[in-house]
Amino acid sequence: MESPAEILPGVIFYSYPSTERKEKVCVWNHHTLILQVSGQLTLETSGQTISMADGELLLIGKNQLGTLTKLPPPGDRYETIVISLQEDLLRRVALEEKLEADRKYSGLPNVLIPANAFLRGYFQSIVPYARSSGTEMTDEMGILKVKEGIKLLLHTLPELRNLLFDFSAPYRMDLEKFMLGNFQFNVPVEKFAQLTGRSLATFKRDFLKTFGAPPRHWLQDKRLKEARYLIETKHKKPSTIYLDLGFESMAHFSSSFKKKFGMSPTALR
Repeated sequence: MESPAEILPGVIFYSYPSTERKEKVCVWNHHTLILQVSGQLTLETSGQTISMADGELLLIGKNQLGTLTKLPPPGDRYETIVISLQEDLLRRVALEEKLEADRKYSGLPNVLIPANAFLRGYFQSIVPYARSSGTEMTDEMGILKVKEGIKLLLHTLPELRNLLFDFSAPYRMDLEKFMLGNFQFNVPVEKFAQLTGRSLATFKRDFLKTFGAPPRHWLQDKRLKEARYLIETKHKKPSTIYLDLGFESMAHFSSSFKKKFGMSPTALR
């Protein structure tokens, strides 16, 4: 079985890397529930850093960028179960249970769910399916498990209904605030447009008006300036920061840095 494995295609996943791993960048298009079986998971977004250990649950809100660091426990393996709460399924639950958002959600986008006996029981009921690669879980059973998880979330934190069942289109975010908080994530300009609630054409027009430069040029310049600050002021090693600043390779980072500043990042350090 390869990691991650799909237990219910597109909905329930099982991950068990054997060594520490940091994802380059994650884009959450759907609300996502993470059940930590063993090891430590750290989520980093522009506004939050959350670490979770064995037996904890985390709800990640949709339309976000971030990174995940997965750390296995000593002498054992890392295990996590990920459930994608896709909008079509949430809409079905909303209709069946007569649920709807009654106000705009004002809480944090990522929430550690307080443990209770019901959630612990739910947690343990899914683990055997994950470890057997879902061979005994039918699509119907998988959907029932996801629905059960949604209902238990609402039972534990009723205010989450305003997060989960808000189906309105993404509103136009403050472009300057969003980009200054998320420039380091290496995703296509089209994804930045979507996450800020704009068409690509509107995003490019608003971006030029806000920053005085096209998105790709500004992103490259901003990342390189941040790299120089981290190397000069924070004494960071170039090899430890280039991925976190959206560069795909050390070679690409070094050549871009030298072209802008006239010296390699290692020479600056």
